[in-house]
Amino acid sequence: MTPTTSIPFVGAFESTYQPAHDRDVLETTEHTLRWRSDLALMRACNVDRLRYPVRWHRIERAPGEFDWTETDRVLGHMHDTGMEPIVDLLHHTSYPQWLGDLSSTTFGNAFLRFAEAVAIRYPWLPGYTVCNEPFTTFLMCGQEGLWPPHWTGLEGFARLAANVFPAVTAASRALHDLLPAAQHLHVEAAEHHTASTTPGAAYARLANDRRFLLTDLLVGREIEPARPFATALATVPRGDELLMVEPGHVDIVGLDYYAHNQWHWSGAAVGTNVSPDPKPLSDLIVEYADRYRRPVMLSETNISGFVSDRASWLKYTLEHCEMARDRGVDVQGYCWFPFVDSADWASQLAECEGEIDPVGVFWLDEHLDRRPSTMSAAYMSAAGGSPSRALPAYRFRSPVSDWLQGWHSQMKHWEWQEPFHGETCSSRHAPDTSMGLEVTDVA
Repeated sequence: MTPTTSIPFVGAFESTYQPAHDRDVLETTEHTLRWRSDLALMRACNVDRLRYPVRWHRIERAPGEFDWTETDRVLGHMHDTGMEPIVDLLHHTSYPQWLGDLSSTTFGNAFLRFAEAVAIRYPWLPGYTVCNEPFTTFLMCGQEGLWPPHWTGLEGFARLAANVFPAVTAASRALHDLLPAAQHLHVEAAEHHTASTTPGAAYARLANDRRFLLTDLLVGREIEPARPFATALATVPRGDELLMVEPGHVDIVGLDYYAHNQWHWSGAAVGTNVSPDPKPLSDLIVEYADRYRRPVMLSETNISGFVSDRASWLKYTLEHCEMARDRGVDVQGYCWFPFVDSADWASQLAECEGEIDPVGVFWLDEHLDRRPSTMSAAYMSAAGGSPSRALPAYRFRSPVSDWLQGWHSQMKHWEWQEPFHGETCSSRHAPDTSMGLEVTDVA
């Protein structure tokens, strides 16, 4: 069957706040200074719908005192120019400094107050995301100890999630009441786990269950006690409390998909995100759509590499969105995240040095000027309605070619072109030469 409509493109800008440095990525990449030209550039690429932060950490610098000046300016401009923002209320660690961190006992009331204030001030908003990737946030903050409050272990995950997630579900209910015409795009990492050993297979089963749990709770899906991750949670303090959270409201399930979401486990909680046999993205999309019986969106994707690598990853991910759509899934959008290069993710935001991440549609030069490339040309074509089959397929360059070895069989039908080796990928460096990540998950 030949599709009659293209998948709408959704723009985005990386904005995570780094509390230790009192700075967010939106500021580091100078979007806060260049937002008018950035939005004009996005519209010129045939994109008028976008995920966009409402920066709680800058709006409410003191408890209960809101400064909407800059937010009024930017959102008002979007409204006047016909853009449709899906506002992002809590993006990982993007909370006010006075709160301390996500373990604060005042978090729930403070966040609900902020979410309701946003809805009251901007009743025209067409969409919102209450919390970006709650599972990833709790994992990084509460289990792996990488972000504040730097807790570790399953108990840390449960304690943090039990403190934050009830406020997330409550905010989703409140916003549904206050903004009945708007859609709640709930976004979470779309993972898949495989294994090469018997102990690894047992952990992969737990991780494949774990990836669904919070979204299951949010939509009110019954949690069977025998589920591996639910069973594990029941053994730690506040785990049962999390499992009893009141459901919320979700209109669209957003899938944040990166190649590094495909984990391969060699032992109990020991693995790598370089999968030798990754599940096709289209199968993942169908799996999530069948589970939640809601429309879906590819709400984030990118790859860290040369601009030609990014163009080929765009082709792959868009192709698989089309394949899922042709299998009956209501795919509501495609979001390459972010529109311009990000910064400081190489250190997982521990450092704030302006180190450019080569992931954007437009790359940033040494002056942070937005530069076009083969990637931006492919993106503009696809956003304008060109199907994936019309997009170029550039041979992946090292190290991405090695990292994506497992995906090559899914691309064997492409007609490959040699990349333009003279193109720059960013002002700072070529892609990292160690794309894989070996981890020992904190039990």
